[in-house]
Amino acid sequence: MQMSEQREIKAEPATVYAALLDPEVLKLCVPGAQEVSGTPAEGYTATVVQKVGPVKATFTGQVTMSDMVENEKLTITGEGKGGAAGFAKGGAVVRLSPIEGGTLLAYEVEAKVGGKLAQLGSRLIDGFAKKMADEFFSRLVSHLEGPSETPEGEPEGEKKGWLGRLTGRG
Repeated sequence: MQMSEQREIKAEPATVYAALLDPEVLKLCVPGAQEVSGTPAEGYTATVVQKVGPVKATFTGQVTMSDMVENEKLTITGEGKGGAAGFAKGGAVVRLSPIEGGTLLAYEVEAKVGGKLAQLGSRLIDGFAKKMADEFFSRLVSHLEGPSETPEGEPEGEKKGWLGRLTGRG
């Protein structure tokens, strides 16, 4: 599975780059992360709990950073084992470009799975991998920019459902 996308972030490239190397930020941004520790030079260890279709597993693994060009580019590579569920591995090449008002973050992701996870089918796995990448980078943007506001002025996450808006109840 391969995909690429880009995001605009209202922060300088140096701030975005530093956030991508911070284990506490990584823990906040990786969906299902229970623990992330380590350094960019030595790599990180991570524990992540995820449910893919009917398979729920705790993955333990290693994440390494390479091809690092400060404030411009880095490659994130990870591999995790989920016991009987199988394994997941992949990587992302992340490029940062200064733009007016912040940074353009572009990424290319490649992911592979094996074991029970591979038996779920490529459409389910591809959708899950895209969701994970989208959620990671959305969380990164939220962390760097703070909570966003909806057009109605309500902070995101506090939206009322359609019935609540009709009845005036939240």
